[in-house]
Amino acid sequence: MIENHFDPFQILNYFQSASTSQKYLYQCYKSLNREQATSLSFHNCTRFMHFIEHGISYFQQVRQSPVSLQPILLFYGTIQFIKACLLTVDPYYPENTSVLAHGLSTRKRKKQNYQFLDDEVKIQKNGLFMHFANKLFHVKQLEGEKFVMKHLLLEVPELSNAFRFLFGKNSFILLEKKQHQSFLLTKNILNGFHMTETRFIDYLNSKIREEMNIEQHDDHYFQLTFQGNKLEYPPMRYHFENQTLAFPIEKRNFFLPELMVHYALLYNLSMIARYETEWWLELIKTNPNEDYPFITQFMSVSSHKVPIFIAHYLQQWPMEK
Repeated sequence: MIENHFDPFQILNYFQSASTSQKYLYQCYKSLNREQATSLSFHNCTRFMHFIEHGISYFQQVRQSPVSLQPILLFYGTIQFIKACLLTVDPYYPENTSVLAHGLSTRKRKKQNYQFLDDEVKIQKNGLFMHFANKLFHVKQLEGEKFVMKHLLLEVPELSNAFRFLFGKNSFILLEKKQHQSFLLTKNILNGFHMTETRFIDYLNSKIREEMNIEQHDDHYFQLTFQGNKLEYPPMRYHFENQTLAFPIEKRNFFLPELMVHYALLYNLSMIARYETEWWLELIKTNPNEDYPFITQFMSVSSHKVPIFIAHYLQQWPMEK
C-alpha cells in the first residue's frame, strides 16, 4: 500500500537527473547480478530519463486536451512509462524488432450497433504487451487469448459504482483500513464466492501465500494483515480514490496485473480514436449508450492510476546511500 501523501509525479521527476538515473540503474543491474552494471547504467540513463520525461508530458497534456484525444495521449504516455520500467530489468531492451509492436490486435471496425463494452482485443505472440507482462510481472502464455472490454473494465475497482448504477451490481467491495497494513473484509463476500469461511481462508492463502495473514476478526469480518508493500494482492486491487484495497464481489476467471488491464483498454480506445473517428466523435457528441460513461470514467481513472503504478514500481529498487 501507499501513503496518502504519495505523489507519483514527484517521484518520477526525481529521475530527470542524469546522475540520479545512472546511479538508480546501476543499483537495478547490480541487484540482477549484471557483470557490466556500470557501463550499462551509463549507456541507458539518457533513454531512461527520456522515456519518463515523455510519459510525464503525455499525461500532463491529457488534462488540457478534449476527450477525443485523450485515449491517444494516455496510451502513448503509458508506453513511454513501461519502456522506462523495462530498462530497469532488461538493459538490452529492445534486443530485436519483435518487441516493438504494440502486441495486441482488435477486430476490424465496425459493424452496425457496435458497442465498445462488447468489443475485444487479442493477445499477440510478439510485441510490447507480452514482453512487459513477462519482464515486469512474470506473466506468460497469454498468446491468442481474447479479452472483452467489459470484462477488463470489471477489473478496475474505481468503476464499481458505475457497474452498480448501470447494471445493478457492484464489481468490488472495499476493505476497511484498520491499521497501516491491516484491513477488515466483510464476510458478506462469501455470498458471491459461494464458499464457507474455512474454504475462503484456504482459497486466499493459496493465492497470496506468505505475504498475508488472514484470521477471524469477529462474526462479521475477516482481518487481513499484509507483509509486503504491494498495490495488488491477487485477487485484490488497489483503489486509489479511497486509498484502500478492493475485493472482487465474485470469483473471476482470470487475474491480470492492473497495468496490463489499462494498457489493453487504452490500446483499443486509441485505435478507435485514430481510425474510427466517425463512431468515436458520434459517441462523444451524442452519448447514445452505456459506453460513454464507462469510457470517460475509465480514462479519468487511468490518468491518475497509471503514474501511480509506474512510480510505485520504480520505488521498489532502493538507491544506495
